[in-house]
Amino acid sequence: MNFRLIFIIFLLSSISAYAQVIDSIQDFLNKKQLQIERTSLSPKIDGILDDTIWQNADIATDFTQFRPDMGKTATEDIKTVVKMAYDDTGIYVAAYMYDNPELILKQFASRDNFGQADFFLVVLNPNNDAQNDTEFFVFPSGTQADAVANPSNGEDFGWNAVWDSAVQINDDGWVVEMKIPYRALRFSPDIETWGLQFHRRIKRDNSQYTWNPIDNTKGNSGLYHGELNGFKDIEPPVRLNLYPFASTVFNNMDKPDFNLGMDVKYGITENMTLDATLIPDFSQTGFDNLSLNLGPFEQTFSDQRQFFTEGVDLFSKGNLFFSRRVGGRPSRDVDLDENEEITEDPEVKVLNALKISGRTKKGLGIGFFNAITQKTDVKIHNTETGTYRKETVEPFSNYNILVLDQQFNGNSSLAVVNTNVTREGHFRDANVTALVANIFNKRNTYNIQGDLKMSNRNLDTGIETGLSSFLYIRKAHGKFRYSFDHSFANENYDINDLGLNYRNNFNSFGVDVSYRIFEPTEKLNNFSINAWYNYNRLYKPSTFTAQNAGVSIYGKTKKELMDFGGNINYQMGKQFDYFEPRDFENKRFFIYEDRVNANVWISTNYNNTFALDTNIGGALLFEDGRDNSQLWFGFTPRIQLSDKFLISYNFYFENELKDRGYANDSNDLDDEIIFGQRDQKTIVNSVSAGYNFNPFNSLNLTFRNYWTTVNYEDNPYFLQENGRLTKSTDTFDELALDSSDVNFSTWNVDLSYSCQFAPGSFLTVLYRNQLFNSNSMADEDFFNSLDTLLNQDMQHILSIRLQYFIDFGGIRSIFKKKNKNIEKLSRLSANMKQNSQLL
Repeated sequence: MNFRLIFIIFLLSSISAYAQVIDSIQDFLNKKQLQIERTSLSPKIDGILDDTIWQNADIATDFTQFRPDMGKTATEDIKTVVKMAYDDTGIYVAAYMYDNPELILKQFASRDNFGQADFFLVVLNPNNDAQNDTEFFVFPSGTQADAVANPSNGEDFGWNAVWDSAVQINDDGWVVEMKIPYRALRFSPDIETWGLQFHRRIKRDNSQYTWNPIDNTKGNSGLYHGELNGFKDIEPPVRLNLYPFASTVFNNMDKPDFNLGMDVKYGITENMTLDATLIPDFSQTGFDNLSLNLGPFEQTFSDQRQFFTEGVDLFSKGNLFFSRRVGGRPSRDVDLDENEEITEDPEVKVLNALKISGRTKKGLGIGFFNAITQKTDVKIHNTETGTYRKETVEPFSNYNILVLDQQFNGNSSLAVVNTNVTREGHFRDANVTALVANIFNKRNTYNIQGDLKMSNRNLDTGIETGLSSFLYIRKAHGKFRYSFDHSFANENYDINDLGLNYRNNFNSFGVDVSYRIFEPTEKLNNFSINAWYNYNRLYKPSTFTAQNAGVSIYGKTKKELMDFGGNINYQMGKQFDYFEPRDFENKRFFIYEDRVNANVWISTNYNNTFALDTNIGGALLFEDGRDNSQLWFGFTPRIQLSDKFLISYNFYFENELKDRGYANDSNDLDDEIIFGQRDQKTIVNSVSAGYNFNPFNSLNLTFRNYWTTVNYEDNPYFLQENGRLTKSTDTFDELALDSSDVNFSTWNVDLSYSCQFAPGSFLTVLYRNQLFNSNSMADEDFFNSLDTLLNQDMQHILSIRLQYFIDFGGIRSIFKKKNKNIEKLSRLSANMKQNSQLL
């Protein structure tokens, strides 16, 4: 029996291995091939394809649609023809997109902003590993976009390279000519076959075509690349790019602050790159969109500092890196005595930062991040004595990340990630280690994702160790899909010194099912429906906390190209909220029951001169003794006045009645936890406008006014041990509790001008102003609150930044050419001298 069992297992394994080999052979046979030729006479990048190399170059054509109508062949009137060549300095691309020029959408936009425009895309994968792509987009307006992409993190448009392109619009279509320098790529010279794909988007009907066909029912797009053959004797250049900059900042028209610094990109090896900001300058970072936070979790915002958003795909593995921690809020709060106040908010300054990242030709990704921040003190004023004292809230600190990520099978990866924060002195240190896996089967039909994480924090009480895990199993192909997931964290799991997690101590399960179409119907281009169920428990004590189920839909109409969708979510039965009471030590909880929320939205066709986004939603609580309700709606009209000028306005309104939540805590009440019943009203107005003079000069304006009021009933509630609330017969005032009413408003204006005056070189002028007000006058209406806001002291900031791009390899090649010319002249002079002697 054992022998038979072993034989059966061996036979099945052999059949499976044989099937995988057949699949691999079939995949290879289906890949289109393009031969690239070396040129000794480089084409001029002008969008006119009259250069000698383009006359006999190999042609890539016969594009196939992959969305919305997968497999449809492009007709002759919209066919695409692409040619390629290379020399010692880079790769050249010429593409002719046949079309009616009157139908080509070509809205001008800033770099990496797609707007309402067609595009042509070149995807290069020098390792031909189906996972690590470099993407170069060109639009009919001449605008460029670029990104690095992989299946785990998608497209990273924060990555920027310096390359050249030109566009011409002709009577029968539009033309793109490109030069992609080798400095913009990471490659090994001994790999002669690269992965290659071309995309063309036709925006008027939202269709997209590719050179090598894509099956979007399974797998990642990199698995469907064609192949580029013919590279010989190319060497990676010395990749040393310098970005010196100078900036001037006027804050409230005080004495200007001058800054000089430099960013550096250096190719350590053919596949590894060092990025460093030697003297950081983040003076042109925009304002955060502040809002009132009544919840138990910290309010966070995305990073707007380019160094921390560019090329961080490796460091995002395991979701352990939240870049706002570096140079963010200090790690220690100040204990103020009576009559003491902090004179100004502390700002932690980043002294320098660097990233080393890359991937070997065998698929091993290596990433190292390091940043240093300076010691930060706050000045504390005693209002009674008039004296001042200083207290350190953040010492000299070091932040670093190490990532090792091995890719395999063209679709899977396994990574080890470690993050570490070391602070000088008696401040806490932190370390987190994670094992992260993303594995597909060979046929790309099933996927397992998982991670195991351990956090360690060096506290005054000793080392605190936490554990977390995540497991996700899904069917990843076909119209009908499903998944199962489990997530866990114990009480001590905490990654917030360099990462971001809002909560710990959970043991949760989830199930998702979905159905989608891949071929258009009579009325729809796209349609999908998704349903879910989640069951949540605490880890310790092991007890039920919540459950919910819901459904969402999404669709796009075929004729009008209008997007629409909606969702409904039901939290069934009692929900035990262990976070709203803010008492994690005693594990106090608050109970609410049977909450339903729903939302529907519509987005009309952005190709039209006028388009509109609208949404409306609400929530109800079906609980005895409660009458809680919530309503919100918003609309965003947008007008495209020309290909160069776009303006949009957004209005959002939300009104929640008789909500109950944490209001106040007072030691005078024997550590009672105080809740309140409250009404909250919110109005947000924002405007966004942009005028692009050409692909290299743009003027942009953003404005936002946020206003909200929170009005509590006079009598508070006491939270009981059983999670229920008891209403007090006394008012907040009678209990000597401070008012919890809030009137909160902000005002932000950002006006910027950007000019790219040379490749990779920019002049940017940014004017910003900001207003902020918060008080307890919750009965004030919108216009009176706006008047109060406008009477506050306005912060004005004007910053001017000049950045210049220097390619060391380009400078060196100029000297090489000069030396060669000198050698030629010397040889010519010697020959002439010899000839004269013979005569």
